[in-house]
Amino acid sequence: MTVIALLSVAPVTEEGMADEVAKAVEALEEFDVSYETNPMGTVIEAETTDELFAAAQAAHEAVDGDRVSTVLKIDDKRSSDASADQKVADVEEALGREPRGD
Repeated sequence: MTVIALLSVAPVTEEGMADEVAKAVEALEEFDVSYETNPMGTVIEAETTDELFAAAQAAHEAVDGDRVSTVLKIDDKRSSDASADQKVADVEEALGREPRGD
């Protein structure tokens, strides 16, 4: 089984967030997950929901701050092992091109 999630972790602050977001991303390295960071969050792939939740919790706890905002959206399609890359490839095939707005 492959579980895919979109994770966004950030301190609630008026200051820049890059250093704290980097701590959250770095925390994922301790887990058996693959991930790709984009401007709106980090897409994570894990074999189990247990591993996914543990990685998300570690990312949340890695951020310093008086207040931390975490959003986790999970796609747990139990009848398929489609990866995040495969989902993008399916959209590319349907479009007949890469899904880019450049």
